[in-house]
Amino acid sequence: MFIILRRLNYPGLLQNLQQSAMSIYADVPKGPAIEVFALTQAFKDDSNPNKVNLSVGAYRTDAGVPWVLPVVRKTEICIASDEQVNHEYLPVTGLETFTNAATELVLGADSPAIKENRAFGVQTISGTGALRIAADFLHTQLNRNVVYYSNPTWENHHKIFCDAGFTTVKSYRYWDQNKRQLDFKNMLADLNDAPPGAVIILHACAHNPTGIDPTQEQWTELADLMEKKKLFPLFDSAYQGFASGDPDRDAWAVRFFVQRGFELFACQSFAKNFGLYCERAGNLTVVQKNGATKAAVHSQLTLLIRGQYSNPPAYGARIVSKVLNTPELRKEWMASIQAMSSRIREMRTALRDKLVALGTPGTWDHIVNQIGMFSYTGLNESHVRVLIDRYHIYLLKTGRISMSGLNTGNVEYVAKAIHAAITGAGESAACPCDNKL
Repeated sequence: MFIILRRLNYPGLLQNLQQSAMSIYADVPKGPAIEVFALTQAFKDDSNPNKVNLSVGAYRTDAGVPWVLPVVRKTEICIASDEQVNHEYLPVTGLETFTNAATELVLGADSPAIKENRAFGVQTISGTGALRIAADFLHTQLNRNVVYYSNPTWENHHKIFCDAGFTTVKSYRYWDQNKRQLDFKNMLADLNDAPPGAVIILHACAHNPTGIDPTQEQWTELADLMEKKKLFPLFDSAYQGFASGDPDRDAWAVRFFVQRGFELFACQSFAKNFGLYCERAGNLTVVQKNGATKAAVHSQLTLLIRGQYSNPPAYGARIVSKVLNTPELRKEWMASIQAMSSRIREMRTALRDKLVALGTPGTWDHIVNQIGMFSYTGLNESHVRVLIDRYHIYLLKTGRISMSGLNTGNVEYVAKAIHAAITGAGESAACPCDNKL
């Protein structure tokens, strides 16, 4: 048809037809791939029998498969069998038995903030949703525009706060790449330069991606500085219980800041510690100086949630609520998180010991000094490229690995591949995946 119109010399009509044939989406640029999901897909597409996925932040058993916690499975069956359970909407701010239990989990059953009615929680779409609701509230209600996060940090922190309208998004130094430890001196220096009222994102425990947390003495120094500078603490708590196997130990920093009198937010996820990755169960805990502001703050959070997703899903929240509020189930959950954290610690020791036995250049004690899901290995992008391309071991370009991807069947293979990548043997020697060493 276009050829006929051109021959009939109808350029105007031809141009209109061509324009009408173009999609309104034609000029939308393709966004960059999200690294961790792209790596997971590449791993799935890889046919090599010795492939290893160290990229995804999800627990795996020693057999290398996902694990549904036994107490979660038991609770699912119980809920499904309950004829009183229906599919009606939850309230906008979620299931109250869940938010109360989640708030108590992070602040402690004996928390003065709870007893004095100056702390409460609202259910969110996992920890990510809690961060976004927190960012929106801080920006729209408290006029906060400045946020600081650690360098490095979970990459979504930057996007969440930019999308919420924060105009000044900065980082504070956290990781010393040469010493492979916390760069606490420079962390304090950077936060000392933050303006009053700035929002400071702090990892409650098991820092992602480094696995390095401040000591209790260092947390005390941080609290002193933040109190003096009038900075607002926002805790990202994604690994409570999963990190050490002890929820109280993992919540120490949050509870200490509450004890010091800070008003703060704590963004909680139940993906890791309950294995509810796809159920998106989260909670935003709010701590105030007194209960007089509770109704107003709660009302504004309600309106924010209403405008974004109306109300949260029930399934994951029901599971967490029943487990945390039933003593015998809670005891079973404690055993599960202790089992997960213990296996990860064993893998840290195994990887460190094998690298040392191989004489791999560098020091590797930082692997066992770190805690939680991840290890910041110190590997550079060149090492990572060799591991992916030659040994079919998938990890982030920063050198971050998920410790749960290691098991007794692959840790030696991974250690030898790391050794080869660092020493350069991976470029010329026979690939160890040919015979799995």
